[in-house]
Amino acid sequence: MLITEIEENKRDYLPLLLLADEQENMIDLYLDRGTMYVLQEDGVVKGECVVTDEGEGVLEIQNLAVAPQYQGMGYGKALIAFVADRYRGRYAILQAGTGDSPLTVPFYEHCGFALHHVVKNFIVDHYDRPIYEGGKQLMDKVYLRKNL
Repeated sequence: MLITEIEENKRDYLPLLLLADEQENMIDLYLDRGTMYVLQEDGVVKGECVVTDEGEGVLEIQNLAVAPQYQGMGYGKALIAFVADRYRGRYAILQAGTGDSPLTVPFYEHCGFALHHVVKNFIVDHYDRPIYEGGKQLMDKVYLRKNL
């Protein structure tokens, strides 16, 4: 498994980015200011992660996606572990903001994150169409944190 930083042509990974954030203009809000990492194995891109400095010692995972055929195989968890190891000592907190998904929130909790706060109606107020995951319409943005 190889994880590398992508400094140019980040939009080449748009199909993967859109798995985690379904609206392109929302990705545009953080992609240029974020640091992107891509996980490859046997020359195949299997996942990606974009992190941003949110100030006050907080590093935020803005986008974390694993290609559908590789989900549930530990690649997302490996990307989180890589980011945590890489930034430990430079940041105090690793934060993830995500929709109130019955699939995604438990994944982050399994990776050691705990609920920090919720922004009510963020998804319905900022996305141009309803977003569903795990049979549930997403409404709120949930922020989870773990100490580095």
